[in-house]
Amino acid sequence: MVEHLHLIVRAEVSKPLKEEQSAEDFLTDLIDEIGMKILYGPVSRYCERQGNRGLTAFSIIETSHVALHIWDEVDPALLQLDIYTCGSLDLEIVFKYLQALDPIKVDYKFLDRKNGFTVIR
Repeated sequence: MVEHLHLIVRAEVSKPLKEEQSAEDFLTDLIDEIGMKILYGPVSRYCERQGNRGLTAFSIIETSHVALHIWDEVDPALLQLDIYTCGSLDLEIVFKYLQALDPIKVDYKFLDRKNGFTVIR
């Protein structure tokens, strides 16, 4: 059965990723941990522009996409993570994996996009 689940995370972290390869490795491992299959990527770039400094990384997965943004010039660093899948998604695995970045505060929405953007959690 096709699901349409969307996890949107906003977190303040004290150990942000700052290198492109680190972000790509992070996404590769996260995607593997949540049981997804990579179709393309991960790809990442570091932006040096003041006021927008940080990493952006994404990967196309068999069931949709995963995108990560980390702004590291603020303290604590700001992380935005977006996982959209047409499969199942175990939130506990995602949040456990984010612990490596030493989150200080985590807010999220878990949506069922199949049924009118219903908030699941």
